[in-house]
Amino acid sequence: MLRFASLGSGSKGNAAVIESGETRLLLDCGYSVAQLEHRIQRLGLTAEALTAIVVTHEHADHIGGVARLSRKYRLPVWLTVGTLNAARDRDFHAFECFHAHEVFGIGDVELHPFPVPHDAREPCQFVFSDGGRRLGVLTDTGHITPHIQRSLDGCDALLLECNYDPGMLANGPYPPALRERVGGHLGHLANEQAMELLTRIDTSRLTHLIGVHVSENNNTAELARRSLCEAMDCNDDWIGVACQAYGFDWRELR
Repeated sequence: MLRFASLGSGSKGNAAVIESGETRLLLDCGYSVAQLEHRIQRLGLTAEALTAIVVTHEHADHIGGVARLSRKYRLPVWLTVGTLNAARDRDFHAFECFHAHEVFGIGDVELHPFPVPHDAREPCQFVFSDGGRRLGVLTDTGHITPHIQRSLDGCDALLLECNYDPGMLANGPYPPALRERVGGHLGHLANEQAMELLTRIDTSRLTHLIGVHVSENNNTAELARRSLCEAMDCNDDWIGVACQAYGFDWRELR
């Protein structure tokens, strides 16, 4: 069985837990150690139960608490060389570097990283597998590439960025430079881009689809859910949307 949950998703902090067998991976940690300890209790876990931390890129909302958590709980950290070199705090308990085009394993979980276009040094996202079922994660991506499509084809579950609504971004509170960054080729995915990806990949195996990294300023959960429902031609109660405060609770792939 593969199960997964989010401790929070958005520009103020991101973290998710992926579990198979005796292995529990923390994907990113954009929270303080105290916040992470508090949030993970909601899942019936403690930080001591984690096996390792896997990092997507060096932006603070994804890596801000990684080094301190690694030191406190003696957790190894897995990241690309570019992310390692760009990280402000590299004093990890231990670390391993991986190549974004090479599959590797941590305990009972197989990780398939893939590079993404984002304004970071060497960003990547992942497909996690227990050998039979596949969980795809795609956030912090400015546009969809053919390689992203191939990587996410045929997943059983997908956490998909729905960061902004173009109209809300254009008329929102962000200054012009920040609007250009978010909506640019190396920024984040709009609702419409998430929809487009879903029309390009094989979604026949999907049993879980959750919108993530939804902007609190430039999007709403309702707009994100509506876009995903339209792409999948499904009822809105089938679509999940992660929030900044609580993320989402355990989901299972059996």
